[in-house]
Amino acid sequence: MRTPFIVGNWKMNKTAAEAIEFVHAVADELPAATKVESAVAVSPLYVQAMAEAAKGSPLEIMGENIFYEQAGAYTGEVSPQVLKEVGANYVLLGHSERRMYFHESDEIINRKVFAALKAGLKPIICCDETMGRQAAGDKIHWVVSQILTDLRGLTDEQMKLISIAYEPSWAIGTGKSATAEQAEEGCYLIRQTVADIYNDEIANGIRVLYGGSVNPSNIADLMDRHDIDGVLVGNASLDPDSFLKLVNYK
Repeated sequence: MRTPFIVGNWKMNKTAAEAIEFVHAVADELPAATKVESAVAVSPLYVQAMAEAAKGSPLEIMGENIFYEQAGAYTGEVSPQVLKEVGANYVLLGHSERRMYFHESDEIINRKVFAALKAGLKPIICCDETMGRQAAGDKIHWVVSQILTDLRGLTDEQMKLISIAYEPSWAIGTGKSATAEQAEEGCYLIRQTVADIYNDEIANGIRVLYGGSVNPSNIADLMDRHDIDGVLVGNASLDPDSFLKLVNYK
């Protein structure tokens, strides 16, 4: 049985004080991690303070990005080993905004996956689908090609530490969510791709999340689908009350 995973992605939002206030507002109202796992991906500037504030609660504080080396002359980048050291257990990789604005290729994301695992971080790998390809009926090729490269070279044991988020770019921050059927189709395809690369046991064990304009009003329908194990939430995760509705969707 795959534990549901509700992940907030804050992007470049909130002050440091607001971030701590958020933790205090939600920490005592979250379901046990054995029932629903909850996390927020935040600026690396906030990880340590938030992780300390969240200590003893089920809330995971995770990174939004890392570099593909542990240390070195890489001005402005985030070290995987330092992110782990300050309290993160998970890291988001390959978000559509990283691909779009910072031109991250699947080859770069693949290197980041290995760097995360080396540092003891569990990656959540995002894969995209453009509206143009969807309209052209070519979404299957797009999703599969990304996953094939992002996962290249991972062992069976490493794959067990991976989660994958299906996030059609046309649904991110637009208010236009995929239907539950569309989201399920994408998540099912990802799971089948993992089964083809590895085996059914690994494919059935990994968690596949949907991301794209998720909110308290549509999460229950999404989470009712067999191949959707969780959600990656942007704007709706910034407000404590909204976040609590998301993680307590049942």
